[in-house]
Amino acid sequence: MAKRKQGGLEQIAGMPWPVGVVLGIIAFVVVRYGIGWFLTSSSNPILHAMGKPISAGSWAPIAWLVLGICWLGALLSYIGGRKRKHLLDTQTGLDSLRAMSWRQFEMLVGEAFRRQGYTIQETGPGADGGIDLILRKDGKTTLVQCKQWKTQRVDVKVVREMFGLLAHHGAAAVKIVAVGNYTADAQRFAQGKAIELIHGETLLAMVCEVQSPTPAKAATAPTKLVVTAAPDPAPSSNPICPKCGADMIQRSNRQTKDHFWGCTKYPACRGTRAA
Repeated sequence: MAKRKQGGLEQIAGMPWPVGVVLGIIAFVVVRYGIGWFLTSSSNPILHAMGKPISAGSWAPIAWLVLGICWLGALLSYIGGRKRKHLLDTQTGLDSLRAMSWRQFEMLVGEAFRRQGYTIQETGPGADGGIDLILRKDGKTTLVQCKQWKTQRVDVKVVREMFGLLAHHGAAAVKIVAVGNYTADAQRFAQGKAIELIHGETLLAMVCEVQSPTPAKAATAPTKLVVTAAPDPAPSSNPICPKCGADMIQRSNRQTKDHFWGCTKYPACRGTRAA
């Protein structure tokens, strides 16, 4: 099936929204002032005559129209980006992947690859051979087909068709993304080839990996720091040093082995007392 050609508005909507804003400003300046200046600067009398009404503002409505189209495309791009972000960040499991529509599934897969650093081109309905996304990164092109079959496994016929498109489009690799799994024949055919079969569990892991971190909820009430005073230490039963007033501990004579009380500040204080 031949690929449906995208209109100018669709192409701009497929770009990052700041690109559409800047493109609109550039197009406005070129149409409103640039073309007229270029023609009136020509030495050709015909071109010079054509440029006069343009410089006088006859093309101003066209310039505003072009600006409006570009900015409308930028707005659609912004809204679409917000939808894709919300769609990806709200996925919780395979059941939520199965519950979405096929269009939402393609948007989800595209957003997941976009967060991995790919530039994404959504081909839209009627793409050649069922190519749903075209990924570009590091000068390499990867073709993606999305299969949201809830019960049926992806068979080898689908894998063969995508492998044929790999050489036809001069792509570096092919990725087939399914919410389910693949038949044994499909898995055997993909072995050793530039074909990656992404099943539901792998897709879910990829989605979870690139989801935006959820900010921690603020506490409803400030945490109070409760300080409990430490209990007073139990009074010591040891005698007091008669010289400095410090506590004494029981010691023993190395030669006679007799016990006696010695000051804890020994050798600074040599106070003793019989045990």
